[in-house]
Amino acid sequence: MTRLSVNINKIATLRNARGGNNPNVVKVALDCERFGAQGITVHPRPDERHIRYQDVYDLKEVVTTEFNIEGNPTERKFVELVLATCPAQVTLVPDALGAVTSNAGWDTLTHHARLADLVAEFKGAGIRVSVFVDADERMVEGAKACGADRVELYTEPYAHYYFEDQYTAVAPFVRAAERAQQVGLGLNAGHDLSLENLRFLKKSIPWLDEVSIGHALVCDALYFGLENTIQMYRRELQEE
Repeated sequence: MTRLSVNINKIATLRNARGGNNPNVVKVALDCERFGAQGITVHPRPDERHIRYQDVYDLKEVVTTEFNIEGNPTERKFVELVLATCPAQVTLVPDALGAVTSNAGWDTLTHHARLADLVAEFKGAGIRVSVFVDADERMVEGAKACGADRVELYTEPYAHYYFEDQYTAVAPFVRAAERAQQVGLGLNAGHDLSLENLRFLKKSIPWLDEVSIGHALVCDALYFGLENTIQMYRRELQEE
C-alpha cells in the first residue's frame, strides 16, 4: 500500500497572508487525518513564510498518523527542531534560501560526509530518514551509502513531461526506484504529483511506500472540497 501524506504548507501560506489563525493549521491537519490522509508533511523554511517552527511543535502534539518534517539540514535550527519533536520521518531536502519551492535533489556523492553525519544523528534519535534525490541511480546508491532509510524521488520532471510521453517521462523514475529496491531503501515520491499523473506513477512503481502531495491537492480542494479530494487521491493510489 502506498500511503498518502498531505503537505499542509499551502494552508499555512493562506493563513499567513492575513495574519491571525484562519485557516487554523492544526485543525486542517486533524481534518486531513479524519478525511483519510495517512500522514502529515510540513516543510518549515528559515524565513517561516508558510509553516512556522511553532506550528511544528503544535502539530507534534496532535498528529496521530505519520508526521514527516522536510527541510534543509544546513540550518542547525532545523536539525534542532527535528530532534526536539521526533517525527516519524525527516526528509532532507537541499532547497536554497529564498527558493520558491524545492527544485533539485541532493548530490549524495559530493555531500556524503555531511549527509552521513546527519543521518546518523537523526537515526540515533529514532527518526526514519529519507533523502530527497533526483531520478538518478547513482544518487540513490549515494543515499544508501549515507545510511538513509529511504529516498524520496523528486518528481517534477516526471510531471512536466507526463503529457508529452508518459512512458518516457516515468522511465528514469522506474530505474531509480528499482535501484532503491535492490539496495534495500524504502521509496517515497513527491513534487507536482496530481490527480492527472499519480495513478500512472503508482502503476509503474507499485512498491512506492509514500507520496507527499500539497500544492495540487490544496488547489483541487478549492473545487472538490478537502474531504472529497483526499479520498480522490487515495483512490488513485489503490491497487488495480
